[in-house]
Amino acid sequence: MAEDNGFKPKILGIICNWCSYAGADLAGSARTQYPPDIRIVRVMCTGRVDPLFIMKAFVDGADGVLVSGCHFGDCHYLEGNYKAAKRMFHLKRVLNSLGIEDKRLRMTFVSASEGAKWAKVVEDVVNTIKAAGPSPIKELAK
Repeated sequence: MAEDNGFKPKILGIICNWCSYAGADLAGSARTQYPPDIRIVRVMCTGRVDPLFIMKAFVDGADGVLVSGCHFGDCHYLEGNYKAAKRMFHLKRVLNSLGIEDKRLRMTFVSASEGAKWAKVVEDVVNTIKAAGPSPIKELAK
């Protein structure tokens, strides 16, 4: 679907406190513009993100979910981002088997000094979800 149809995606961002949240804060402090279509939930570490949180977000109406944490080797809890990346990889396979395009779930790694990268990631995720259109789960829920 094209973004011209007025579709405003609902995107949940689950981001780690130490790196990606600080990067998002830096983007805001620098007044870097990015789409406002994302709602942020801050967690201490992406290793804390249970795949059920993401499934619940889709059931509750999210069109896309962004999980963002520290770069590999920079996790404050040593290997939380490795665990999260592994979980997201497996969750994408589950989403595909349920008929939900895996591009609706993205995991990225943004450090505290990468405010500009955060803005680009959000813009890319929003554009991807706009191109994909509303979540098929919304249609099933009607």
